[in-house]
Amino acid sequence: MGRKSPENVKEMAMQALDADKAVDIEMIDLRGLTSIADYMIVATGTSSRHVNALAEKLAERLNILGLKDIRLEGQENSDWVIVDAGDVIIHLFREDVRDFYNIEKMWNTPRASMELVTAR
Repeated sequence: MGRKSPENVKEMAMQALDADKAVDIEMIDLRGLTSIADYMIVATGTSSRHVNALAEKLAERLNILGLKDIRLEGQENSDWVIVDAGDVIIHLFREDVRDFYNIEKMWNTPRASMELVTAR
């Protein structure tokens, strides 16, 4: 299979998370904000076991889609697992951990209000 577009990967990941009962799935468009990825998806699992299962199943589905270099980080505790699919990064949290880190707030800052501040 050829390289999948970030849009295809994003849509497939969101559908897979929804099908696997992830909660509060949110997609953040990172294009123009950073070079680390085009999209970030944030979702909540109901327990550490659910977070781990979401990550494992998502990695399997992405592999079937043709993505071979999927990396998972954080499975030791499964409080916060990152699924790195290249142009799409998926953060899977337990609810309390997601509330604590609140990474959506950092990335959902309106683009118009983001400006470079330099020392004078």
